[in-house]
Amino acid sequence: MKSFGSDNYSGVHPRILEALVRANVGHVPAYGDDPHTQEALQKVRSIFSPRAEVFFVFNGTGGNAIALQACTRPYQSILTATTGHIAVDECNAPGRLTGCQIRTIDTPDGKLTPALVEQHLTGFGVPHHSQPHAVYISQCTELGTVYTPEEISSLATMLHGAGMMLCMDGARLANAAAYLRCSLADITTACGVDIVTLGGTKNGLMFGEAVVALSIEAQGELPYIRKQTTQLASKMRYISAQFAEYLTDDLWLRNAQQANAMARRLRQGLEELPFARLPYAQQSNQVFVILPPEKIARLEQDYVFYIWDEAQRIARLVCSFDTTEEEVDGLLAVLRE
Repeated sequence: MKSFGSDNYSGVHPRILEALVRANVGHVPAYGDDPHTQEALQKVRSIFSPRAEVFFVFNGTGGNAIALQACTRPYQSILTATTGHIAVDECNAPGRLTGCQIRTIDTPDGKLTPALVEQHLTGFGVPHHSQPHAVYISQCTELGTVYTPEEISSLATMLHGAGMMLCMDGARLANAAAYLRCSLADITTACGVDIVTLGGTKNGLMFGEAVVALSIEAQGELPYIRKQTTQLASKMRYISAQFAEYLTDDLWLRNAQQANAMARRLRQGLEELPFARLPYAQQSNQVFVILPPEKIARLEQDYVFYIWDEAQRIARLVCSFDTTEEEVDGLLAVLRE
């Protein structure tokens, strides 16, 4: 059975597996004092900033929890979109670990704007209220939409003016950069993002993410936060060797371009079906479509995917770095029956 359920369903890129095999030789120092980690750190810094502090972790939830702990104190609050991953899909791990209140903001497309956020910047200096201090955004969003550099910059400028910080979940950052045809730094460092997680698991890695602290304010306590959050790997070479290869010869970009291209092909095919409606723009490797109940039932016989919104019958179809044209065309053929 073919899966369009998630980019987490896909396997590991062959080059990443080869890198793991090369790293699996001999004994090297633990906890990041190995040559593979030093190489990966240098490559991440060369992309984002020479002054960036970089911390490899096991998974996305751990990365988000660490990043938000670096930006907040327990009496503060974190603002995010109602669809934000930390508000919906992380069992309140960031809330528990930061001690912060997570406040959600309704958006039409998964993206926060200065105007939307400003309405929630209240209670400053009032000891009865949690103090707004961090805004969490996803790039790409959970609805498959992408922030432009200008949108991120305007949000960061507003937040910094209020003494707040901007935290970006970059689980699909590569897909956003591929869509915008820009560098990873163009949508993070150059825009004033304080801290970002660089995803790998959804784009060809076996496991692993990188927390990249860009501002001085986000950097100081991360070594201790990572350890206390149980995200410090003793055999770190098996994470960092993947990133070293991932960031070589633009493998990260080519993987994301393939996933995005297959999602674009899928959307174009869906647009030709009179019964299909597409509620959101397709700007990444995710496609959302409203289908009749009988079409959903038929598709479920051959494919794995998720119903994003039961009431509106919105299905989410996700393409991966290894999704092929034949797989996309096969799904469309089933819908045309």
